[in-house]
Amino acid sequence: MNTRRETLRQSAVVAGLLCATGLFPQYAMAAFNTSAFDAKNLADAFKALGVATPVESPGLTLQAPDIAENGAVVPVGATSTLAGVKKILFLVEKNPTVLIAVFNLSDSLDAAVTTRTKMAESSNVYAVAVMNDGKVLYTKKEVKVTLGGCGG
Repeated sequence: MNTRRETLRQSAVVAGLLCATGLFPQYAMAAFNTSAFDAKNLADAFKALGVATPVESPGLTLQAPDIAENGAVVPVGATSTLAGVKKILFLVEKNPTVLIAVFNLSDSLDAAVTTRTKMAESSNVYAVAVMNDGKVLYTKKEVKVTLGGCGG
């Protein structure tokens, strides 16, 4: 049976833990690469991420619509049949900031990810795989964005 003092002590511990997580948000943001997500072109994004220039590969597949009726929500996905994929990146060439997502993978996961992005205009969408051995592979697809879903 818990006494009132024990309950108060446990509540104080929980409250302290909750406060500590809110007081130190810089630790949660430590892995966020601001310069990569602020990059305005592909070369700057690759440089900020510290990856080599990618080489086109048939072992990486990009899933994206041919025509996106709503540029505010464009589904994209990537899968790879290659072993040793460490990261999968998504980039949109003509977006104001080209890097849209970075997925860090472990060897125990299948290299298959999906996300949604905004696209301001028709553009090439890139899926890039960073391999454990340092190779960087890519595939791309042109996605046409219609304005307001009206085809104009």
